[in-house]
Amino acid sequence: MTRFERSSADKEKKLKKETYLKMLEYVRSRAWLAGFVTKGGRALSLVSYVFYPLFLVWVFAAGQPDAWKAAVVPGAGFVLLSAARAKINAPRPYEVFEAAPVIEKDTKGKSFPSRHVFSAFIIAFTAGCYNPAAGGALAVCGTLLAVTRVLGGVHFIRDVAAGAAAGIGLGLAGFILL
Repeated sequence: MTRFERSSADKEKKLKKETYLKMLEYVRSRAWLAGFVTKGGRALSLVSYVFYPLFLVWVFAAGQPDAWKAAVVPGAGFVLLSAARAKINAPRPYEVFEAAPVIEKDTKGKSFPSRHVFSAFIIAFTAGCYNPAAGGALAVCGTLLAVTRVLGGVHFIRDVAAGAAAGIGLGLAGFILL
């Protein structure tokens, strides 16, 4: 690597850190936004986690065709994603930039892909296979959750984008292949 390339890489990292720190300061300086990121993020996570078991009860009780896929696809996807992210073990923004996140968290690594966002999107995809309106509403919640995870300083944009893509991709693959 040449001196110019090294200098450019250092400037890029510094710019990213400055941008990250400015974002955290912006969120912290606005009580409504900090509240949305922390409390709203928790509430958005709960939407999926409360909806999903109720949805499974409905799918099985209603005798929906291939109801077993509604349990197997998200479950298998969650296990696969968890194993992949443990192997990748990417650092979190607050580790890289040495700054406290807005969302209280002290986990080391396991940032890529976001498991919260993955779960929201695979549940949204699964629900959408049976009820498109419910799937769409959950996808909106998943998108807002992704925003809170980035603004909260616990994930990079690439983490939440990969989580959403993996949720949709594994959902699609699971429902087609099984």
